[in-house]
Amino acid sequence: MIEIFPTPAALAEAATTAVHGALISAIDHRGGASLVATGGRSPAPVYDRLARSRLDWSRVAVTLSDDRFVPATSSDSNERLVRERLLIDSAAAARFVSLSRGADDPRGSADLAEAEVAALGAFDIMLLGMGDDGHVASLIPGSPVLDEAMDPAGTRLLMGVPAGVGSPPVARITMTLPALLQARTTLILISGAAKRAIIADGEGLPVHALLEQAKAPVRILWTM
Repeated sequence: MIEIFPTPAALAEAATTAVHGALISAIDHRGGASLVATGGRSPAPVYDRLARSRLDWSRVAVTLSDDRFVPATSSDSNERLVRERLLIDSAAAARFVSLSRGADDPRGSADLAEAEVAALGAFDIMLLGMGDDGHVASLIPGSPVLDEAMDPAGTRLLMGVPAGVGSPPVARITMTLPALLQARTTLILISGAAKRAIIADGEGLPVHALLEQAKAPVRILWTM
């Protein structure tokens, strides 16, 4: 289940190859492609490589699995990471679907972004990280909206997460489990022995719900 890479650079190369291939295939077969990006340290080198890759980025839509409810200029913003590391060079031609819509609260932003995210249809490729608590996207243990967001029969793709959970414990907007299961392929990028142990030995955490389902293919890419 876990694909092991000797270095972070090797993991980034493998992830880049997978994302590039999925986008090219989608463009060839359906005329357009969608990429769900994520925040954190692991995907940043992937974005650097993708930004220089050869494909028709004008046919690609990019959105996020989650974001913190902070200004897009904040160092805590996943949107800022994606804009600075991915949506540059040739990839600047991609269409970005933001989760932050200037609402007064994260629920309002989720409501405003829901229709545009839904219009993307099935996501061609999704990148996710995983926290030390087993969370994916902002499906965080202890969140007051976790049960609703993790309901596989739920109809919402996006939900607001009140402040008080996560690191930092700020309010967030997140894709729900039903939204994550719309991806044709998901890559979970992780590093370190502790996170590998969560994958291999744990159960009952948000990441395990993603790994135990049979609807959407998931690959786990790990390096020390």
